[in-house]
Amino acid sequence: MVPTAHDAHRHIGRLPAYPFYGGPAISPDVTARETLAELVRDLDAERTERALVLPNYGVPDPDVSFGLNHLALEAAQADDRVRCGLWVSPKAADAARNDSALALAREEGVAALKTSFLLGGDVDDPDCQVELERIFTTAAELDLVVHVHTSPGAASDVDRVGELVERYGDATKIHLVHLGGGMSGHMKLIGGRFFDWIEAGKQVYTDTSWAIGFAPLWLCREIERRGTGHDRVLFATDTPWGDHAGEHARLAAATDDPELTAALFRGNFEALYGA
Repeated sequence: MVPTAHDAHRHIGRLPAYPFYGGPAISPDVTARETLAELVRDLDAERTERALVLPNYGVPDPDVSFGLNHLALEAAQADDRVRCGLWVSPKAADAARNDSALALAREEGVAALKTSFLLGGDVDDPDCQVELERIFTTAAELDLVVHVHTSPGAASDVDRVGELVERYGDATKIHLVHLGGGMSGHMKLIGGRFFDWIEAGKQVYTDTSWAIGFAPLWLCREIERRGTGHDRVLFATDTPWGDHAGEHARLAAATDDPELTAALFRGNFEALYGA
């Protein structure tokens, strides 16, 4: 049993109700935390020793997530267990918002820049090239990690997001969340791409949040079989979109190797985001 862990991916802030997928306005992020005090209570209850905390996002209003950057930064500067990931956007329309976000990137406690195509844009969209270049080169300059969402299909599919690894992974550390995203992403990533990128010298990392039950076990077996990747996988909950208990139990059951377990739950976080 692993009694404590470092969480490489969780959010702070509550989103406004929104009519997702054409339905009524809903608020599905029921465990979202709006204050530092609430976040700290969760960390204490979980016995989470370190956490990368990112602004919550998901509604198509850029001011919502950009507006939570200061809350994530406040958390990092108030509690030494917390590292901050700043929300940035690949879209040209958000260039001025990115100016404000990136102005915070040198602040104490900042460890990552978080971006996603869920709210628009694409790896090859001409409208996104300037901001993507700025995000990834700024991260390389400041030794920050770029934290990128993956999910099956469309612009967030690992087929598309993987192009960012090819383009920027030599100079910039890239954390692909959700183990490539769903069944297809797991198959593509664990089946070869993740290990191919590592062997090619790409600075690529992943976490097991949202992973389908078979995937962490397969991943650990592939790490053991190939003898590589043990230092590139992190435990993460994606709270409030995931849950600590379920994510913890699934990854803890994936291997009985004490050295690999220690790396997944603690060591790799410390190496990537700070002890």
